[in-house]
Amino acid sequence: MPVNYSTEALKELLDLTAMRYNAVAFIEKDPILFPHRYKRKQDIEISAFLTATIAWGKRSIILKSAAKMHDLMGNSPYDYIMGKGYERLEQQNIHRTFFSDDMAYLCRGLHAIYQQYDSCESLFSSLPGDEDRIWKGISLFRTSIYKANEAENHKSLKHISNPAKSACKRMHLALRWLVRNDGIVDLGLWKALSPAELFIPLDTHVISTARSLGLLLRTQNDRKAVEELTTQLRRFNATDPILYDFALFGLGESKSLGMA
Repeated sequence: MPVNYSTEALKELLDLTAMRYNAVAFIEKDPILFPHRYKRKQDIEISAFLTATIAWGKRSIILKSAAKMHDLMGNSPYDYIMGKGYERLEQQNIHRTFFSDDMAYLCRGLHAIYQQYDSCESLFSSLPGDEDRIWKGISLFRTSIYKANEAENHKSLKHISNPAKSACKRMHLALRWLVRNDGIVDLGLWKALSPAELFIPLDTHVISTARSLGLLLRTQNDRKAVEELTTQLRRFNATDPILYDFALFGLGESKSLGMA
């Protein structure tokens, strides 16, 4: 059963919890620490997308797997991509069901993107600035990866969800890292997209907490659920609704909904 809060009390709960988790100390325990390592825009983008792609399961295991993946790429993910270092990968497991051939598939797609655009931001910002621009950007990103791998088996495409129906949690996570710009945890690297355009990354903590708070009524964990929840969060903060990713994650992790 949902916990009943007044609108004012719920906003206070979300704001206070977001403030607690959206803190510099959060970085060292979160996969975002990997894109934080870099200064060059393209290095940060590549690190963000690849790290977010394996961001499922236990966080300690994600961090270990991400460290392994970054070790394979060396000091510059961009140089690794453009030098096609991924074509020399030995067959190995990277993270759970994500293997070196999956990594090579995504890297091949990123290579093609960087041959056409100076950055992944340029790919997303090339689209009209309507309410579906983020979803269309994910679709274009996914299509670009697919086209770059025409000679390959496309089983690896499963690691980039189809935005026609899917919640696209991992893509929305990478976009949160790259676009949100409050200067605390998220990188704020991209300026052509606004934090107001973002959608919530729908992970398990976020889902359970949102339903407990009555913010998400839809029972399927799909694109419509993402849109429903994001619409609710925009009621509390229209310019930066995904700030509340920290709050919903934090409340779900701590399982403390009676804080307000």
